[in-house]
Amino acid sequence: MTQSKLDGSGPTLKDYAPPVPLATPAELEHSLLSPAKSYVYSKSDINLNYYFTLAVPEEYNMGFIGRAFVMENNKMEPNFKVALSVEAIEGKFSCSLEVFLGDVRVWNSGHYSRFYVSNKCVLELTGDGDLRLKGPKERVGWRTGTSGQGVQRLQILKTGNLVLVDALNRIKWQSFNFPTDVMLWGQKLNVATRLTSFPTNSTSFYSLQIENNRIAVYLNIGKLNYSYWEFKASKNRNITFIELGSKGLMLFNDKHKKIAQIPSHVFQPLRFLALGNRTGNLGLYFYSPSKAQFEASFQALNTTCDLPLACKPYGICTFSNACSCIREDGVGSNCDGGFPRGFCGGEGNGVEMLELKDVSSVLRVAPKRVNVSKEECEKLCLDDCRCASAAFSSGAKDSQVCFLYEFVGGLKQVDRRSGMSYMVKVPKGTHGVHEKSNVKKWVLILVGIVDGFIILLVLGGLGYYLVRKRKRNLLDNGNDT
Repeated sequence: MTQSKLDGSGPTLKDYAPPVPLATPAELEHSLLSPAKSYVYSKSDINLNYYFTLAVPEEYNMGFIGRAFVMENNKMEPNFKVALSVEAIEGKFSCSLEVFLGDVRVWNSGHYSRFYVSNKCVLELTGDGDLRLKGPKERVGWRTGTSGQGVQRLQILKTGNLVLVDALNRIKWQSFNFPTDVMLWGQKLNVATRLTSFPTNSTSFYSLQIENNRIAVYLNIGKLNYSYWEFKASKNRNITFIELGSKGLMLFNDKHKKIAQIPSHVFQPLRFLALGNRTGNLGLYFYSPSKAQFEASFQALNTTCDLPLACKPYGICTFSNACSCIREDGVGSNCDGGFPRGFCGGEGNGVEMLELKDVSSVLRVAPKRVNVSKEECEKLCLDDCRCASAAFSSGAKDSQVCFLYEFVGGLKQVDRRSGMSYMVKVPKGTHGVHEKSNVKKWVLILVGIVDGFIILLVLGGLGYYLVRKRKRNLLDNGNDT
């Protein structure tokens, strides 16, 4: 069982600095309540013609969060609360409606598209049943679109589902139909739906996707999609939907029969599943009454180097959990430099492949070709101007596989017996045979130094222990004499 906390900060990435930790305390930092101006005007529900205004500061203040809790259920702590929030983001103020479980944000109206305001942020439930967020001059930035559907009130259910219901308590709109990065207990997700998580200051994002024969977690970079974890039902049975229960994440078929489950392994019931916005790890979380906080009972990835971006692009996560750059002259010694690109600009013949033995990528793509040689794999990448790297598995002769990538990332050191090698496309001439050899040698030296240092510490500690033990035995024998 793996447990992790949800708050803290992360490291900087330099040579020999640790890569992104497996379970960073900041894993869900986007979901935690920051120091904020909070106001409580809580009700059990909200009726028609409701209007609430939250003031927006005149001057931008980085880190500012203003929040008013307008609804909560009366269950035991940690309970669900609904808040109207104003947050300082990228030089502007974002207005959103949020749902919290204790101190963890589990739903946000602005998850995919932020609504920026000035002067004021308004929450309104109109007389004809439309729930809206508005700014100055009655500008509407978000709405449920439920006008004229008989809506009578807004409620927060015991599951954390925020709903608009009519006089017969029939649901006309619900937050469960608009998943973000968290899946709550009792929530169901059908095939072709997904959770998404957006790292801060990044153009890439993570997604948990429910597919016909598996659930998988992806790293999405522009139009590129690479999976790095998956879970399938036995016998490759098809999935219709998934549901988070008290004891695990359950997979169901079209007959609503459970066909597989990812178990929790803890006594306390699960409260939510979350896709971390920093590491991209998937976790099942329960509430620990003794510690008064949420902890992970399951994590999809249990090894730091299996994280999709444990190191930056063109960096290798080593056995010592250190990030080593492929290039010695990486900008700032943090692998930002990479290699020149533009292979599709008419310079396709001026490139070669730099081979990194005993290195692989955790990012998965469909095999480009099977039963091929390493030389043929290299040529496949060289002939494809979009290809930036290739992975080759030299298993049995009839199972040699070639994978092509348009991105250089997710690299990690693997055992020499694995038969894996990774090849990076580089410009020909600027990185000739001599320099190419130096790059490989440099990477291996870095890895060897770190691993050797750790082994030396272990052996030194063992030797010190044996000497002390022998000395103690001699003293004991002398005393007996």
